[in-house]
Amino acid sequence: MTYLDTLLFGYYPYVALSVFLLGSLVRFDREQYSWKTDSSQLLRAGQLRWGSNLFHVGVLFLFAGHFFGLLTPHAVYEHFVTAPDKQLGAMISGGLAGLAAFIGITILLHRRLTDPRILATSRRSDIFIAVLLWLQLFLGLISIAVSAQHLDGGLMMAFGEWAQRIVTFRSGAAEMLAGAGVIFKLHIFLGMTMFLVLPFTRLAHVWSGFALVGYVTRSYQVVRSRRISAGR
Repeated sequence: MTYLDTLLFGYYPYVALSVFLLGSLVRFDREQYSWKTDSSQLLRAGQLRWGSNLFHVGVLFLFAGHFFGLLTPHAVYEHFVTAPDKQLGAMISGGLAGLAAFIGITILLHRRLTDPRILATSRRSDIFIAVLLWLQLFLGLISIAVSAQHLDGGLMMAFGEWAQRIVTFRSGAAEMLAGAGVIFKLHIFLGMTMFLVLPFTRLAHVWSGFALVGYVTRSYQVVRSRRISAGR
């Protein structure tokens, strides 16, 4: 393991996650009117429905898969599924979701770059984050082919141990990725970079998706009671 590995996979995750949390909080507090997706549907609806639906469905599945797959300790599921079976299931389901998301972001990126009106109203950060997502999904799909060369589940376990050590502030996290290939390391690095830049781009609206759960489950808001209304 090199010093660069320690820097990128031992320290950089904490920098990225700190900026992600604090930056999101500051932006919500000071720039609430910028907390939006900046939809370009009014400029051109064509391709948007297919691209947006494919991308969002695929990405939501991938996020849930990565979140639970990496952060769930092996002891929780070892009595139900083996590491090789879990890896194979992740490759199949993640591959399908990743392909859907990749097709979706490709459609959206093509739409944004080839339509003069949409391109004129696009910020540099919009194009940057779309390209970053495209590269991340592309690397993820390539990593599936690499993973198929070793189906013992060992590398997947190492990724999980790395993520769990990071979120629990345990030492030796970077050592877990010492044997990982360049494709995997690039994929993880870009993943951390997406957390880093999220508060400064339109991706900040993903927080609104989590807030929607609270909005749906909240109790009804009583504006005025029937007694007051009847008295009038």
